[in-house]
Amino acid sequence: MKYLFIGGTGNMSMYITKELLSQGHTVVLVNRGSRNSELDELHGDVRYINADINKEEDKVAEAIRYETFDAVADFIVFNVEQAKRDYRLFKDKCSQYLVLSTASVYKKPLTSPYVTEGTPLANPYWTYSQNKTKMEDYFMERYREDGFPVTIIRPSHTYGDHYFPAAVHGRNGEYQILLRMLRGKPVIVHGDGTSLWTFTHSSDFAKGFIGLLHNVHAIGEQFHITSDELVTWDQMYEAAAEALGVKAKIVHISSEFLVDADPRGAMLGTLIGDKSNSIIFDNTKLKRAVPGFQATVRMDQGIRETVRFMMSHPELYKEDPEFDAWCDALIEARKKAVKLVREKMMMT
Repeated sequence: MKYLFIGGTGNMSMYITKELLSQGHTVVLVNRGSRNSELDELHGDVRYINADINKEEDKVAEAIRYETFDAVADFIVFNVEQAKRDYRLFKDKCSQYLVLSTASVYKKPLTSPYVTEGTPLANPYWTYSQNKTKMEDYFMERYREDGFPVTIIRPSHTYGDHYFPAAVHGRNGEYQILLRMLRGKPVIVHGDGTSLWTFTHSSDFAKGFIGLLHNVHAIGEQFHITSDELVTWDQMYEAAAEALGVKAKIVHISSEFLVDADPRGAMLGTLIGDKSNSIIFDNTKLKRAVPGFQATVRMDQGIRETVRFMMSHPELYKEDPEFDAWCDALIEARKKAVKLVREKMMMT
């Protein structure tokens, strides 16, 4: 089989690419040419189209002019304009087109904690999710009217070697959280740390994704791919601290306060529109289409491997002094507020 992937070397997609190559398939990667060290580890029938699909559509079109693919997957479509570009490029080039949406499109707060693919799509808090919903609508219209063979994939919080799945982090990512733990500093967890969440390892996500390739039950359908394991946010942070050989010092701050105190305005969507909610994903639809699918990487085991990789490759990450100072300021403000209220109450 021959596949073409756009964004095929990211947190989720690299596991898929490696597995398909190990099975003897051909994988064509649309890559901007900024090769990373992991690309050198790809073995098998892998080819590259060196182009930025967002800027060089014509170059990609010329590169595939005389080719067809068993499936095309785009892991980096974020809006309708990019969806329209992909339709122009691939409408006559593949037997199946898979696109990555997001599980954050589901309506929050939920009327039921159980999320199925039929849960309404309406996230009023996050522009990212709203754009993904519009993207989904466009592709389903193309499926209904033109027979475009789309399969929509909705991952939730998916992590791997390079990515620690935190909820409260700075612009440089999650590395600083691990450094704070290692340095004995407290870390911030939204809410009271007991809301339920699902962390899915990228290798498990790859199993579900690959099972949907060439799957007659997947065309014109939407699937979320997640683990069935439920843990609290405190449990995840405690697993990371244990992997570092330290004890987690967790400070709980309400999601609303974090949103109000966020100078970048980024947490309204990521917290209120997503991670502050308790969610239980029902993977029945995926398991019907992919019999035998089961996520097998337990959260504490996966987090241990993520922490091990990140801490042994500091050259891949940047410290984030801005986020570090923001955490310190919030934690100190919380201490002062508690002290002030106690003092006032003692005076009454």
